[in-house]
Amino acid sequence: MEEKGGATSELQDLLRIAGIGLVLGLLHIFFEQTGKKEFSFFLNFIAYLYITIELLRFLRLFFDEIITFFQWLMTS
Repeated sequence: MEEKGGATSELQDLLRIAGIGLVLGLLHIFFEQTGKKEFSFFLNFIAYLYITIELLRFLRLFFDEIITFFQWLMTS
């Protein structure tokens, strides 16, 4: 099972997002250059949805950490 909120996990997540963003950026440029602007638009839309979902996942992890911190404060 993957470590929750670990530094290696966060680095892997960031590298995965950067890699996917790089591939999507290159595909966007390719479709723009070949004149297939409708594919480029849908690619941007898919990239936006992916980044939004990842951001929501990161926010959930962030708020889980905050809740854990406040629970720790209440027990101390």
